[in-house]
Formats: sequence, structure tokens, C-alpha cells
Amino acid sequence: MTEYRKDPAAIQKLTREQYAVTQDAATERAFTGEYWDNHDTGLYVDIVSGEPLFASIHKYDSGSGWPSFTVPVDPANVVLTSDNTYGMRRTEVRSAHGDSHLGHVFDDGPADQGGLRYCINSAAMRFVPVAELESAGYGGFASLFTNDDGTTTDQEVAS
Repeated sequence: MTEYRKDPAAIQKLTREQYAVTQDAATERAFTGEYWDNHDTGLYVDIVSGEPLFASIHKYDSGSGWPSFTVPVDPANVVLTSDNTYGMRRTEVRSAHGDSHLGHVFDDGPADQGGLRYCINSAAMRFVPVAELESAGYGGFASLFTNDDGTTTDQEVAS
């Protein structure tokens, strides 16, 4: 089993925006992040620790301008905390092992998918395409993207 942790070397390689988002709880501007409109099949991992966070099969277009997911790929890799900054009551999403600020979770997601919308900053994640899962050390997640007939799925959930 892989041990995920806050990696100082990874932090040193972050762009200014990635650092602001993951380490200082900033938010990237809507419709500007690398993954808000990404429709490729694969796994989204914490840019600091590498821990698996979300899968493209749980991603949907919320219209918010940020990548939105219905569930984390492994709930043990996310921590939810109360966030009362800027005069708002929100629930912050952080990575469990990297302690990176990822975004927020709201209760306005697709009702038939559990009703949650994990609204996540692209700057907090790295995308691993399904074809690279094995070589990147995430082969155990490949089955998430396999249809009953053995082919790879490439569909996001409906919004």
C-alpha cells in the first residue's frame, strides 16, 4: 500500500497559484482551471501528496466553472471541515494526507447521485489518464473505468 504524505519537494515545485490554493486556501477563478472542462477518463490526485481524490466517472458539469464531482474515489483521502471565512458558512474539502486545500462541498449536486457537489480547484490536483494508471502507481483504480465488457468507459455522470 502506498503511503501518501505532504511532500516538501512537491510543494517547492508548485506554481504560485497552486501554492496559494493548496497551502493558503485560495480559490482559482471560475472557468480558468486546467480541469474544469476536462472530459478525459482518469483519476484526479492531490498535487502535493499524490493521494487519489476523484475519478472522472464521478465528474459532472455543474456550470460552476470548477471541476465538480459527486463523491471522492476514497473517502478516507478527504477531510471535511467547517469554513466560516468571508461571512459564509461552507464545508471545506482538504486532502487527508497532504493537508491540501482542495475546495468545498455543497448540497446542490445531482439528487440521484447523492446530492453532493465537490467543487474542487484544478490547481490542487494532477490528472492521471486511465492509460497511465498502472505506470503511475494507480493500477488498483483501473477497474473503476472498465465496463462489464472489458472496455474503458469515457463517460462522466450526467448532470
